[in-house]
Amino acid sequence: MTSSLPEFPSGTVIASGLTGAFGAALPRPVMENVDRWVWLAYDQLNLAFLEALETEERLGVVLIESVEKARRRPYHQQKLGVLLSNQRHFALELAAQSIPVLYLITRSTYGDVVCNLSRSLGGLSAFVAAERELRQEVEPLEKEGILTLLTHPGWLTPRTWFTESVGHEPPFRMEAFYRTVRQSTGWLMEHGKPIGGKYSFDADNRRPWKGDPACPEPPTYPNDAIDDEVEALVRTRYGHHPGTVDLTTLPTTSEAVHHAVDFAMQLLPNFGAYEDAMSEKSRGLFHSRLATMLNLHRLMPSTLVERVLSTEAPHNSVEGFLRQLVWREYVRHIHEVTDGFRTLELARQPAQRGARWEGFEQVDEKPHPNHLEQGNPLPQAYWGATSGLRCLDASVESVMEDGWTHHIPRLMVLSNIANLLDVDPRELTDWFHVAFIDAYDWVVEPNVLGMGTFALGTAMMTKPYVAGASYINKMSDHCGTCAFHPKKTCPMTRLYWAYLARHAPSFSGNHRMAIAMKNIARRDEGEKALDVAAFERVSQALRDGDQMRPTDDGDLRRWS
Repeated sequence: MTSSLPEFPSGTVIASGLTGAFGAALPRPVMENVDRWVWLAYDQLNLAFLEALETEERLGVVLIESVEKARRRPYHQQKLGVLLSNQRHFALELAAQSIPVLYLITRSTYGDVVCNLSRSLGGLSAFVAAERELRQEVEPLEKEGILTLLTHPGWLTPRTWFTESVGHEPPFRMEAFYRTVRQSTGWLMEHGKPIGGKYSFDADNRRPWKGDPACPEPPTYPNDAIDDEVEALVRTRYGHHPGTVDLTTLPTTSEAVHHAVDFAMQLLPNFGAYEDAMSEKSRGLFHSRLATMLNLHRLMPSTLVERVLSTEAPHNSVEGFLRQLVWREYVRHIHEVTDGFRTLELARQPAQRGARWEGFEQVDEKPHPNHLEQGNPLPQAYWGATSGLRCLDASVESVMEDGWTHHIPRLMVLSNIANLLDVDPRELTDWFHVAFIDAYDWVVEPNVLGMGTFALGTAMMTKPYVAGASYINKMSDHCGTCAFHPKKTCPMTRLYWAYLARHAPSFSGNHRMAIAMKNIARRDEGEKALDVAAFERVSQALRDGDQMRPTDDGDLRRWS
């Protein structure tokens, strides 16, 4: 093994040679102390990846910060900050265990850097990337023998559990996979049967939250010098990206991750009952907020499963939490089996990319899944322009400030409203991808294209997840502070009816939509006209960036 540092491509520097807190803290790697170099991607930040190799070789780790990757999309500043600080802290944690770390900061792509390193270091090992985008980028390196790919140790389920229970082709359905996972692992099983007599307790997990039981404030994590340096970097280099960065709200060290898990276990007893509730008094309610740490693999999913199963939380809470973890596995399998839905025969259309954030817009002529042929632009309300619909504005405020909401605002507010307005599903997916700190292609595309919208048709879901004002009013406190009355003036319900009428031909023959289709067929023609007027008015108002207000007479065809 060479004793000197390798040559790097233009625009690439070694972090241990830089001034600043991180450069000063990270020791320069002693190259001759390494038998084998392993490149760990930005979402493989756990020592368990090295432990999975079970080797006596002296391992060194390559970590790469790519400015090109960060500038590829208008990623939320908080998302960039959380990723960069966690990767830098992980590098220091490895070094503290005497593992040599070659940490590179580059303006190039990951593929270019790895290819260049191989000339000096020889072939590198790497674990199969979770993101399709990264797999595609490094695929040529594997074919050329530059990169040896290893099995990713961060998943809970093998592909065979998915294909044997769900298959390789749609329709894909979660329940068969979920039962297979439970039976194969023995989670919440006894004598081959589910504890409690059934696999799902979802029906017990739909209570609105009225303030009792009290929801504790989430923990904060004091910044260290590395966090401060990353925050300054993000504000300087990516200040034109949406949102703000505040690393006191999320873990960036392994110790902080442990504290976050402890807090999540405190919330778990009430998680199940209030899983579907939304409140402006507590954005997270009893949700763990651990998805970001899971997707970066700062927290290994298997470790979290062990913690959850060891608690004495109510059965419906434990089952609901495990179901969320299995859903994460499920969408990952679907995304990989279908090559990001590219192998599916679907209705597709070209799309505007960049989520309508200034400076990133471009038309993509490649067709994207769009079963209902929805083509309206993403409203600027999704970037913080006030719409007048409190449910939407409150959810967007959470995203702009935190880069996060829990899964019900994502599904039943943000996706629901976009669906009702016929927003292009690719534009909405791109927005979720860049705006949420836990979003990566393998998880965001199935969740938004397959569930949040109906872009995949029945490939993943039997029907679209759409609802009017009554659902929002029941499950949240948004309506109490909204200018619109949920029963008298709110346009949401008319948007719902207009959506069903517009897309009735697509739902013909769908037994899950039969009752809704009968109801729309019986709807009074005058009401249908008001539905259409409401859709046109709301669509235009949000397209123009206007704030809507109800009129005195409650006429849903117009607003002041």
